Amino acid sequence: MSSWTEYLARNGAKFAPEAFSVDFGAPYANADTLSNRAIAVPLLHLGLIQATGEEAGDFLHNLLSSDVTHLTADAAQWTSFSSAQGRMLANFLLWHGDEGYTLALAADLAPALLEKLSFYVLRTKVKPAIPATEHTLIGLAGPAAARCLQHAQLPSPESDMTLATGGGLRVIRIAPRMFVLDVAAEDAPAAFDALCNAGATGSGTPSWRLAAIRAGLPLVTTATKEAFVAQMLNYDLIGGISFTKGCYPGQEIIARTQHLGKTKRRMYRIGFSTHLAGFAPGVPLFSPEFDLLPVGSIVGYAPLLDGAEALAVLKTECIEAGVEIHASVPDGPRAELLELPYEIPA
Repeated sequence: MSSWTEYLARNGAKFAPEAFSVDFGAPYANADTLSNRAIAVPLLHLGLIQATGEEAGDFLHNLLSSDVTHLTADAAQWTSFSSAQGRMLANFLLWHGDEGYTLALAADLAPALLEKLSFYVLRTKVKPAIPATEHTLIGLAGPAAARCLQHAQLPSPESDMTLATGGGLRVIRIAPRMFVLDVAAEDAPAAFDALCNAGATGSGTPSWRLAAIRAGLPLVTTATKEAFVAQMLNYDLIGGISFTKGCYPGQEIIARTQHLGKTKRRMYRIGFSTHLAGFAPGVPLFSPEFDLLPVGSIVGYAPLLDGAEALAVLKTECIEAGVEIHASVPDGPRAELLELPYEIPA
């Protein structure tokens, strides 16, 4: 157990290593605090990969869906790595680290993705690896999040997908009320204390998942690997795809999907009035109007005290027709369509 996880345990954290999650006594999202104040969350469900070397930028640019060569030191990008068939193997938050580039992705995918990236190195002057200096990520979300950063005397980026440095850490604003702190593991307890002393409430992984769901930000995990083309996860809507760069794995399929002008499946936000025990990414969704075949699946899921919210990829014709959507089985719990902070093209 690291000094960071020891600190969390002393402060009441409970760990579920098999799920890469942590909570502070409540296995559901702290929706009230997220909606009205601010939560601080240890992002143990995210892993880090670092790409260093003089050709690291070109190496990533040739593999990922975003335009890495134009990523400035004060910015971050959403990006993804796909199979030759255009199916997402993983998606990332990408930024400039201490040396080279840092990529944050689902922790359960990190070892396999590191091996996959290493396969492409060949004679390129780049080294993908787990960061040599142990780093961790802390999430901060809610309407008071920016104020907490200021009161904690930590850097606070002023616009989405920008990065600010100071106090030995980096802060990335990924949405209007969501920030990710990149901090050395040994400094993480002090940073977490500073945020809580500034008014944030320590909370668990379900709370961060809820924040991401409400921001329309998906996370590909082992359960959903190779299940979706980038547009199905709205990556064209959140800046995760460049349609002007050169070739990369899956680029032909992604470009063809865009040029056809209509994506048959899109990611939507849905809600349930009851807590759904055992729900997880990959759970199928059904509609009585479409016989017994699944019309979609869960991408991300957050249990609430009195219900649940999720991101789900669904057939667009289901949404356009306003049909009922049920989870897990054709007559399972009924889903309600909720708003996203960006518009899905008609």
